[in-house]
Amino acid sequence: MNDMRKSTVNRLRRIEGQVRGLAQMVEDERYCIDILHQIQAVKSALGKVESSVLKDHAAHCVADAIRSGDPAEQHEKFGELVDLFEKVKR
Repeated sequence: MNDMRKSTVNRLRRIEGQVRGLAQMVEDERYCIDILHQIQAVKSALGKVESSVLKDHAAHCVADAIRSGDPAEQHEKFGELVDLFEKVKR
């Protein structure tokens, strides 16, 4: 496993722990604002993972498609990104 994947898995495991902590906070009937702050922290952490994976995709998968010179592969990779960004807008 390369360093980027190892880092991503580690981040996701920390986020998993945060989410378990959130469930415990709800079960313990903790103050709503404290729970909401933790939710924001989880969303921020997921956003960082998303950004990292997107950068890796662009640096490798998309770059490889561009270097290949294959218009169909380039179109496919570009289409994947467009689809992703369209889903984010919804």
